[in-house]
Amino acid sequence: MQANIIVYDVGSTYTKLTAFWLAEGVLDFIARAQALTTIDDIEIGVLAANQALALKGVEVCRDAAAFSTSSAAGGLRMVALGYMPRVTAKAAKEVAMSAGARVLEIVSCEDLPEFRLQVLREIKPDIVLLAGGTDGGDQDSMLENARIIVKSKSNAVIIIAGNYAAQGEVAEILTSGGVANIRVPNVMPTIHELKVKPAREAIHEQFIKQITLAKGLNKLLNVVSDKKVTPTPGAVLLGAELLAKGTFAQEGIGDILVIDIGGATTDIHSVMPGLEKLTIEEKGLVINNEKQPSYRTVEGNLGLRISATGIVETIGPVGVLTKIGYKGEELEQQLIDYAVFLEKNPGHISQSPLEKNFDLALAICAIEVALKRHAGYISQEFNPVMGIIPGIPIGRDLRRVKYVFAVGGLFTHCTQEEKQFVIKQAFKNPGISLLPIDPVFIFDEQYLLYSIGVLGQKYSDVSLQFAKKHFKIEKEV
Repeated sequence: MQANIIVYDVGSTYTKLTAFWLAEGVLDFIARAQALTTIDDIEIGVLAANQALALKGVEVCRDAAAFSTSSAAGGLRMVALGYMPRVTAKAAKEVAMSAGARVLEIVSCEDLPEFRLQVLREIKPDIVLLAGGTDGGDQDSMLENARIIVKSKSNAVIIIAGNYAAQGEVAEILTSGGVANIRVPNVMPTIHELKVKPAREAIHEQFIKQITLAKGLNKLLNVVSDKKVTPTPGAVLLGAELLAKGTFAQEGIGDILVIDIGGATTDIHSVMPGLEKLTIEEKGLVINNEKQPSYRTVEGNLGLRISATGIVETIGPVGVLTKIGYKGEELEQQLIDYAVFLEKNPGHISQSPLEKNFDLALAICAIEVALKRHAGYISQEFNPVMGIIPGIPIGRDLRRVKYVFAVGGLFTHCTQEEKQFVIKQAFKNPGISLLPIDPVFIFDEQYLLYSIGVLGQKYSDVSLQFAKKHFKIEKEV
């Protein structure tokens, strides 16, 4: 077997390698392989993945195109400074989504200047998102925060993403203070609109510059054809967007939800193209809805290996065991011990039926919690200030979503019965959450969605055609 396209994914636990053959406008999947990620020297894990692929009888052409994603670096450390706390939090969350950044602190004009200064000095962020004011609105907060950044002697790169009228003066303050900065369009030009793509792309550029050099991923830059390493969650979202929205030549499949459960986090992506057509009145205020077409949430304490104890702490050992019909103090302690062991040994593969069942229970709980935090809900109380009454939907309404994609190592290695059990149990008790009512579950058994996202940036039509065929989706439903 030959491959002329390969896509790496350097994860926190495993380095994956997926091989394709592209000829005459048709993309075919050849094989995938993996090896343990070697954080101290990424190249060792990459070479091991190459060897594993060769053992499967795959020959990579000398002129093969290579691409890569990574989540092993953990992301850039980001602080957001803005005007109003809820607006700043909303903008920071959306900008960081899939861009390779972790929001560690959000501060606003309601926080004392001394506190803002302390945050910058203690966290020492890689990136500062400097927002504040709609276009034509407040300027003072962004100017004040620029002076605080200079006073902090921060080494961060400042993404100036607030009121466009104030950006020039803000840039002058930062530049004269020796602080690197990049200007992008306002992330919230009006109270009804988020424009996060330019800021997200600026952060991604910093991800490539800073993380790849700091974590040894720079060696991958010498291998990949496009000279960049895409954050893995971003690649998964790109794949979801390609499937949902389609291309100029092909229709997409409509609203989709992606569950991506890994060793460190559980990510939920939803793409709802129809929301792009909403009027300003239908969108409402940005701060109290989730009506942007693409949306992602990350549960950093819910993972099947590095964050296993986070699941047990969130649900409680009794709650976790209930998912698989187990109970008893002895089993509770065994579950706790197993979760602690997994955090110390993230490469561990379950060895006994008990460990296997523990893994399934942990997965069910992680997915259920992540889904309910991502989705909106039916209001249960009055809030006259926000115009909320009981019975109305609040937040992200996923009830009409048709396709649910399940991604991650769990769904690659489990039996068909186990996959169905996990996903159905996670959706079993929606309560007041606005989860899909009657979805079609699709399991990404070969872990290809991230590859589709990366390849879709260069080969959009053939990647979409391949995805529809691979996942057996022939037409929009």
